[in-house]
Formats: sequence, structure tokens, C-alpha cells
Amino acid sequence: MGKNPHKLTVPGVGEGKRGEQGHIGYLLRQANATHRLRMERALAELGVTLPQFSVLTMLTAYPGASGADLARLSLLTPQTMSVIVANLERAGAVSRHPHAVHGRIQHIEVTKGGRRLLAKCRTRVKAVEEELLAGVCRADERVIRRWLVNAALHNSAG
Repeated sequence: MGKNPHKLTVPGVGEGKRGEQGHIGYLLRQANATHRLRMERALAELGVTLPQFSVLTMLTAYPGASGADLARLSLLTPQTMSVIVANLERAGAVSRHPHAVHGRIQHIEVTKGGRRLLAKCRTRVKAVEEELLAGVCRADERVIRRWLVNAALHNSAG
């Protein structure tokens, strides 16, 4: 059997359309997928998923946020948020209490154990992010951050 002349050779990252000549949306998705995988690997040993890390981070940054608020902040659906909060509660990282005024609304807060877990997560995440930004000067980092925020604002419904 000879070689198949129609067999496609898929380019590696940085080659062909996966390189600087590729569509910007594809390149952004490619970078996001790679970054997400690295983050998931960094958090896996702690038994934390990337969405759980996001929820703990946002809940710490915005105490008193409702489940709906957390869903928007973490870029998740309310149904997914409900499952994540339940898993974090089962792990002792968050606690839920009925809202003082609105009985159907649950007040979610990070527990002491959740704060310790988040601190461990942040150490790992910081290492991944430092590697991501290796070789990028502060001025370029500011431009990148501004561009990413503007891209989200430009395409955001809220």
C-alpha cells in the first residue's frame, strides 16, 4: 500500500491558519482552549474544577452575590451554577443560608475551608498565568487586557 495522496497534514499551533495569519476568533479560541487545559491540570490535584475556581473567586470578590449574579460573573448558566454551588457546599467550601429579606434567595458565602482552598488554587493559577505572560512587557499586557475587555464589551449583552 502506498501513501494516501489525499491525507491531510494538520498544521501545528503557530502554523498555517493556526498561526498569525489565522482568523482572530479562531486564534482566540485556540489560546483559550490551551489556557483552559493548563488551568484544569493545575487545579486537578486540588480536586477543583475551573468553574468551581471561578465561582470561589467571584464569590470572594463579590460577597453576597446571588446564584444568578454568580452565574453571570462566572459566565455560566443558572442551572450549572446550582450544581457547582451544591458541589462546593458538599465539599465544605461554601455555605448557603436563606436571604434575610427574600426567603427564596439563598445567600452563599465562602467558608474558612473554602478560603484556604482558594488560596491554594490561586498559587497554582498564578504560576500558569505567569507562564502565559512570560516575555510580555507590562505595557503590552495592559494593551492585551484592554483589548480583551473591549472585545467582551463589544459583543456582550450584559
